[in-house]
Amino acid sequence: MNEETTSTPARDDESALLRIRSTIRRWWRRGRSWLPDDDWLVVGWALGTKALLLVFGVASYQALEDEKVPFGWPWLEIWHQWDAVHFLRLAELGYSAADKFKAWFYPLYPWSVRFLNYLCGDFLGASFLVSGIALLFAVVILRRLAVFEWSPEIGRRTVFFFLIFPTAFYLHIGYTESLFLALALGSVFAARKERWWLAGVLGAFSWMTRANGIVLLPTLLVEAVHQWVVVRRWRWQWLWIGVVPAGFAVYLFLNWRVSGNPFAFLHLRRELFHMSFSWPWNGIADSFRNLRRHPNEAEIVGTQEIIFTTLGFVCTIASWLKFRPIYATWMTANWLLLVCVTFIESMPRYALTMFPIFFLFAFVSEKRFWSTIITVWSLLFLALFSSLFVRGWWVF
Repeated sequence: MNEETTSTPARDDESALLRIRSTIRRWWRRGRSWLPDDDWLVVGWALGTKALLLVFGVASYQALEDEKVPFGWPWLEIWHQWDAVHFLRLAELGYSAADKFKAWFYPLYPWSVRFLNYLCGDFLGASFLVSGIALLFAVVILRRLAVFEWSPEIGRRTVFFFLIFPTAFYLHIGYTESLFLALALGSVFAARKERWWLAGVLGAFSWMTRANGIVLLPTLLVEAVHQWVVVRRWRWQWLWIGVVPAGFAVYLFLNWRVSGNPFAFLHLRRELFHMSFSWPWNGIADSFRNLRRHPNEAEIVGTQEIIFTTLGFVCTIASWLKFRPIYATWMTANWLLLVCVTFIESMPRYALTMFPIFFLFAFVSEKRFWSTIITVWSLLFLALFSSLFVRGWWVF
């Protein structure tokens, strides 16, 4: 009698498992081919940092507040604080003349959240998705920009210090930092690659996201002049820089539609925040006066504002000595925009957008001593600031 040649259930299961593994490996190879390995590395760092911050935020909140945070959406809700609340309200309800903020906030971020809400069906989740997706673009562009200028090692270290910066948690939550940086970095990188149409378009979207998108005007102009000095030849593509103010034009139109005055945001700035343009030493002097407040306020709006203002100033000077003028111009104009006010506010958070700081960190960290100092300082204060933030405290 011949042996049966039909397959057994065990063999069928094993064969199916092998086919699944083969399919997974094939898709994995295809996915890896989309980006270089170093890009996947920094994407992994960004996703891993996001996961660790979510877990740390819950642990910190539960330990300090003695209150349980159930798994799921509440893990995101504890990060839904301060400006994130206003951005989400704008995404849900739109701009309104009845709102005390009217058209104070720039529109691209809330509009992006509204768009993604149609896909995921939840505004809070959409706000985290917008920031998360933008962050992945930001770290890839930042790394490639550093590699273009220097080396892969500088690129990796730049992204590392960017992701552990003391206020880096803002990159992961419902704030504009990630979206703005992805667009601004893309504009600068496009200019360096001489793709001026893309630099202009991304610059316009940057200015539609944050007020300091205006800094891209002098930044891109300086790069165009630098290229002209090198090649001594006019390129009509530089005219794409003129597209950048289109983003601000959208914001002015929004102010006019909501309040009847395209420059209503200037009045709102004085009315809501009692802030106006001033000489830089006035804002810096106010930060020193804040040292006389109660200890918690003195630390946040006094000591930390002074530390990060000083960091920005030192790195601005260093940028002129070490980097191409495009980066020094970006640092200088951003720093001046932030300190030329009656009082300095949120400098530690806004320092995230002064990305040449992380280039400098990457170079300084070639010395093991400074690498350790910067890393420990970053991680300690990232933990401190994020712990305070999830509890609803004002942290820049």
